[in-house]
This record gives sequence, C-alpha cells and structure tokens, in this order.
Amino acid sequence: MSAIHTPATRDLPPARPRWQVIVIRPETMTLVLLIAALFGASLLSPYFLDVGYILRSFTLSAEFAIVALVLTMIIIAGEIDLSPAANMALSACLFAFAQQAGIPMPLAIAIGLFAGLVMGAINGFMVIRLQIPSIIVTIGTLTLYRGLAQVIAGDKSIRVPDWFIGINTVLIAGIPLTVLIFIIASIILGVVLSMTIFGRQIYQIGTNEVAARHAGIRSQRIKMSLFLLMGLVSAAAGLMTASRLGSVRYDLGLGGELQMVLMAMLGGTYIFGGRGTILGTFLAAWLLVIVSTGMTVANVPPSVQLVVQGVLLIVSIIATNFIYSRTQR
Repeated sequence: MSAIHTPATRDLPPARPRWQVIVIRPETMTLVLLIAALFGASLLSPYFLDVGYILRSFTLSAEFAIVALVLTMIIIAGEIDLSPAANMALSACLFAFAQQAGIPMPLAIAIGLFAGLVMGAINGFMVIRLQIPSIIVTIGTLTLYRGLAQVIAGDKSIRVPDWFIGINTVLIAGIPLTVLIFIIASIILGVVLSMTIFGRQIYQIGTNEVAARHAGIRSQRIKMSLFLLMGLVSAAAGLMTASRLGSVRYDLGLGGELQMVLMAMLGGTYIFGGRGTILGTFLAAWLLVIVSTGMTVANVPPSVQLVVQGVLLIVSIIATNFIYSRTQR
C-alpha cells in the first residue's frame, strides 16, 4: 500500500542528519575555536599544556564569566543588560565603605549584595514597567552606578581586611574556588535553561513575547526575576573581585561589559533573543581566557588585545546570524 502524501508533507524538506545538526550549532564553532586556540597558545608557551596554569589564568576573568552566564539568559529572553560591571563596582564600594566604617563584615557583605539586588530591580522596573528599551536603560544605569561608585570611593583605593583577601587562591580538589563556582553555576543554569519549564518559557519569550503572553506565560515576572538575578550575581562577582584584588576602586571591572557580551555572543547567543545556550557561553569564556593569555604571553599590547576582542565580537555576531539563518532555511 503506497503512502499518502498531502501537499503540505510533500513540500517539507527532508530532515537533516544528526551530524549536520551538531556541526551547524554555534557551540560547535566555539569548541573548534577553543581547540585551535589551545594549540596555537601551546606553540607560544609550554605553560599552556599545564592545566594548573590555565586554571590560574581563568581566575582573572572568572567573575565576568559568572555574570556572563546570567547575561546569556537575559539576552535569550530578548533583553540586554550593559550595567553589571558598574553594578560590581558600586556593590563592592558600598561593601568596602561599610566595613571600613566599622560595620560587622557579615552585615557589610549583606549590604553589598542587597545593593546589587536593588540595582537589578531598578533596571527591571524601567524596562518592564516603564517600557523603556533595555539597551537604553542599562547604558544610563551603567553611567549612574559607575558615577555613584566614584562618589563613594573617590580616586583612592579602599582596602579590605586581610582575611577577606585571596578567594582566587583557595583550592578545592586542585581547582581555584572562583573557577569551581563558575563551573557549578554553569551546570545549574544550564539545567534550568534546558530542562525546566522556566527555561523553556525564557526561550519562548525571546522568540515571540506576544505569543508567549497569549500562551499564558508571565513574561514580565520572568524578565524581572532575570534582572534581579543579574543584580545579585553582579554584586557577588564584585565582592569576589574585591577579594581577589585586596582593595576596591570605583573603576573595578571597568570594561567588563565588553567581555561579558563577547562571551555570550561568541558562545552562539542570538542578539535578538530566543536562541543560545549556557554551554556556548561556558566554552566561550574558556576561549577568551586562552586567547587573552596567549596574547599576553606573546607581549601583544593591551590596546591591540582590545581590538582583537572587538573583532571577535563582530565576527561572532555575524557568524551566529548566518548559522541561524541557514537553520531557518
């Protein structure tokens, strides 16, 4: 008995083989670049063949990488937040100022974390309730938070207690604590985003928010929770940076916005929302560490390194758009 073909089924293209599906995923491109970067960097210095050296190098960017994980979720939901680095600075300055004023350390830490939560709430309120585009809101709050940090700290450094210094030197099973936090956060957020209803709703909101609302998804509540999470995680990252550096300045994390966005984009997160993975950002974070450390070993000037990061950002956005357009076809 012959199969019955309707016009609709006859017009459908054949399903792609699984190997093609894997190859065209943006994460695959990031993994290939990571392997190539490791190979190239090992030619520059034999230290790149040492896992311990790579882990120590990653501690310099671990705070940005942790925040980039949450930023990935925000971008998938169709929004963006450019203020987390300024949030890190202001939260750390408030924490340092509080402990220097004689406030007990646990309370000072709570003040810093609460400040980050408030900053996330401010961003979320203006984006969700006032309906102002998130890129405009967060550019404004980026400047505001950084300016407030300078008002609090001035041009001087605020030193933190000696016992608080050195979170990046704490090793657990040979892995620096900040790197371990990044790995655990990647696993947790990866599971949430790919295996829970909440994660699927984030994708649906980023793909078509109007349709998501008609489907009963509370998009405003979900977006607000993401902005709150971003504020809290940014504040925690600011305190971690303060522990690593041993002091706090208003310019803490300056320029970190570029690295965070680059990690998300290089990992295949679609700038217009609806697509992306935590795995991609995880791989991109390691790729950037290898590239930046390799350039440092090769004595590449910081200005040239910044140019390379900018080129990587542009190329990653173009490549991601191309891959997703091919997938749609």
